[in-house]
Amino acid sequence: MLLFLLLWQLIFATLADAQVPVSEAGSSEQQSAESDTEERRVKRLGDASAEDWEPALNAPALPGGNPEQFDPYELPDPAQNAYLESLLSRLAARPGNQEALTELEALLDSVLDQANEQGDLENQAAMRRLLGVVQNVNPRKAGLSDAYQRLDALTQINTWIAKANAAFERGDLVQPAADNAHEWTRKVLRTSPENPEAQSLKRAIHEQLIERALLSAGELDFEKAQAWLEEASEIGDDQELVEQALIKIALIKQAEADQIEAQILEAIESGNFDLAEFVLIDLIALTGHTSLVTELREELRVARVYGQYEPGQVIQDPFINAPGSAPAVVVIQPGSFLMGSVSSEQGRSENEGPQHRVTFSRGFAMGLQEVTVGQFRSFIEATRHRTYADEAGRSRVYDEKTGRISERTGINWAYDYEGNRAAENAPVLHVTWHDAKAFVAWLSLETGKVYRLPSEAEYEYVMRAGTVTRYWWGDGRPEIAVENLTGAEDTSPSGRVWTTAFRRYGDGFWGPAPGASFPPNPWGLHDMAGNVSEWVEDCWHDTYALAPEDGSAWINPGCTRKVIRGGYWASAPDQSRSAARLSGGESLSGPRVGFRVARDL
Repeated sequence: MLLFLLLWQLIFATLADAQVPVSEAGSSEQQSAESDTEERRVKRLGDASAEDWEPALNAPALPGGNPEQFDPYELPDPAQNAYLESLLSRLAARPGNQEALTELEALLDSVLDQANEQGDLENQAAMRRLLGVVQNVNPRKAGLSDAYQRLDALTQINTWIAKANAAFERGDLVQPAADNAHEWTRKVLRTSPENPEAQSLKRAIHEQLIERALLSAGELDFEKAQAWLEEASEIGDDQELVEQALIKIALIKQAEADQIEAQILEAIESGNFDLAEFVLIDLIALTGHTSLVTELREELRVARVYGQYEPGQVIQDPFINAPGSAPAVVVIQPGSFLMGSVSSEQGRSENEGPQHRVTFSRGFAMGLQEVTVGQFRSFIEATRHRTYADEAGRSRVYDEKTGRISERTGINWAYDYEGNRAAENAPVLHVTWHDAKAFVAWLSLETGKVYRLPSEAEYEYVMRAGTVTRYWWGDGRPEIAVENLTGAEDTSPSGRVWTTAFRRYGDGFWGPAPGASFPPNPWGLHDMAGNVSEWVEDCWHDTYALAPEDGSAWINPGCTRKVIRGGYWASAPDQSRSAARLSGGESLSGPRVGFRVARDL
C-alpha cells in the first residue's frame, strides 16, 4: 500500500502541475526521469505549488461516506480496475507520458459517468465508491464537484418525499411557497428524475389541482377555477386532463350563463328592470360573454322604454283565470313635445297655457279605440259593479227633436246617447270617472298588467302624434273623413244640421259612431279628436303653471274635478284641437263622455 501511495503521489503531481515536456537533449531518459521524480517527490496531491509535501498514509475523506468501507483506489469493475493500475504503473515509470495521461483522463470521465448513472438509479453506495476513486486520483476533475452535490442531494430524497407527502395530506399543493407538495416533489425530481414515488406524487398533485378547479367551477368561482387549471397545466405532463377539465368548466359556465340569461329575460318580461340590471352584473362577472351582455343590455334598454314591445305594436292581453282579454292597446314611443297652445292659436283658451315641454323617458301603451259597451259589459258581469247611473237610476241623454241634452230615468252604461239600447261595438257612455277607474283596476287584476287611465299629457302627446298643428290632420278642416266630427254636411234623422261645424265636411254620423269607424291617426289610434270625449287621470288645473314635465298625471289629493280630453260627436270644431281641454265633476255621466285605457310597459 505504501508503494502504491508513493506512485499515486508522483502521478498526481504530474496531473496537477503545468505539463512539463520531457527533455530528450543533453541527458539520458533515465536521468530525466530521476530528475523529474525527485522534483515531484515533494509535491502534495492536488497542490502544484505546495512545498515539502509529506504523504498521508490514510485515504482522503470522501463527502457523505465512510472511506474505510472500500479500497479508495479500487474500481468495482475488475477490467477497469486493472486498466487503472496499468495506467498508474506506466505513469509511475514515466510520469510525463502524455499518452497514459490522456488515457487516464478518459478513464476517469467514464468512471464519473458511471457514478452519475448510479445516481440515476439512486444507488448512493455505488456512486460514492466511484466518486471516491475519481477524487483520489484527481480531486480537481471537472464534474466531480457537481456529482458530489448530487450525491448529497440523493441522501435528502427520503426527507423531501416525506415532506411532500405531509404537505399533500395537509392540502398544501402549491402554497406556501417554501413548503408545499409540488416544491418538495420538484426537488426530488431534479435530483432523481425517474423516482417512482415522486412521479406518483406529481400525478396526484396534478389531478388534485384539476379536481379543485372543477369544484371551484361548481361553486361558480370561475376565476379560482382558472387559477387552479393554470397551476395544473404548469405542473403536470398530461395536458389532455387539463383540456378535458377546460371543456367541463366551459359547460358549467355556459349553463350558468344560460340560467342567468333566463333570469334576466324573466325579469324584463315581468317589468322588474332593476332586478334585470342587478342579475346582469352576474353575467358580466362570468367573463367571456361580451356579445350576450351587449345584447341583453340593449334588450333591457328597449324594455325600459317600451317593455318587450315595439313602437306601434298592438297588444291585447288575455285574462289569466277567465276567458276574454283586455281592450287592444298601441305601444307608444317615448319622446318630447310642446304641450298646450301658443297664444296666437285660433280658438285657444287660456287654460291651454303656458305652453311647456313634456318629455317621456319611457314608452307606454294606449287604447286603440274607446272602450266599447261590450267590453264594459264583461266588466259588469264579472264584478257586479254598479255605476253611478245605476245607483242614481238616471243619466242624461240627447233629444234629437229638441236638440237638447236632458236627464232621463232608467239610463245606464247599456244605453246609447239617445237613451236607446246601445250596440256592443259602440263606445260606452253614461260612465263617471270613478266607473272608468274601476274598469282599469279590474283589467289589471285579470291580466296581471298595469292598466290605468291616460294622463292628460299622454293623451295630447298621442293625439298630436308628432304634429304641431291645431289638429292632428292639419290647421283647417279635414279634406277626407278622418274622425266623427261636427260636419256641416251631417244631418240628423229629422233633418237637423250643426250650427257650428267644419264647413264642407261630413262623416255620415249624427251621434257616436261604432269604435274605429275611421282611419287612425299617424300613430295608429282611432277617434282621438272626436266621437266621444274621454276621461283622463288628472285633476283639473286652470293653467299649466307648475305642471309635471315628465308626462305623469297631475293629481292633487281630494280633487273632485277631472280633465276631459278630445272632441265629441256634437262639439264645436275648436274642441277637436289637439290642445283643447275641458273639465267635469268626477260624478258626471251622460251621452258625451267615455274613456279609453292606458297600460304601462
